[in-house]
Amino acid sequence: MYGKIQITGKLQVLTGMHIGGSSAFAAIGAVDAPIIKDVATNLPMVPGSSLKGKMRTLLAREYNDKLTEPENDDVRLTRLFGTSKKGAVKRSRLLFSDMILANGDELREKGLQSLTEVKFENTINRATAVANPRQIERAIRGSVFELDLIYEVENEKELLEDMQTLGEGMKLLQYDYLGGHGSRGYGKVKFQDILAETVVGDVPEELLDECNQILGNAISERE
Repeated sequence: MYGKIQITGKLQVLTGMHIGGSSAFAAIGAVDAPIIKDVATNLPMVPGSSLKGKMRTLLAREYNDKLTEPENDDVRLTRLFGTSKKGAVKRSRLLFSDMILANGDELREKGLQSLTEVKFENTINRATAVANPRQIERAIRGSVFELDLIYEVENEKELLEDMQTLGEGMKLLQYDYLGGHGSRGYGKVKFQDILAETVVGDVPEELLDECNQILGNAISERE
């Protein structure tokens, strides 16, 4: 069978999140480490590549026998995320879209003047006690981004296992972080309102119900 399942939902930011943008042309006095923004709105965004890369890395730690190159990942990962291994190239079954800020108006109604914040940090040279201050821009706590994934159904027998893998990736991310500086408390996130719907083809309703149950159970463990 062949079809496409769209998986939508929300990604809520629980602590300030930094996914770096370019500072190549920063003016004097500008933030040292800006975040990436949507060029059309100048609002924070989450690149699909950031979400895909983080989830694949977390799943590789769990499913692979040892640290290995991406092309030698467990078959459950190469089915979802693809591989460029010579002689065994696989297309990704899971397509990630860039994630746009969904609740900007709601945040402004709360009185916020900016939808990003600048966190000042210092590193201290232990030998000289000299401080090296820096400014890091973050998407603020409470930001919500729109999740939009497309899963290509190629093998009905593997569909539920692929959903189990995706659900496990979401669960692992909720217990980890997205973006940079996670060991200092940045980038805690939570998935909400996940819904899988058939958009191309004819996926049996009972299978789709099982997909939604698998994904719902996976993210609810973080409640």
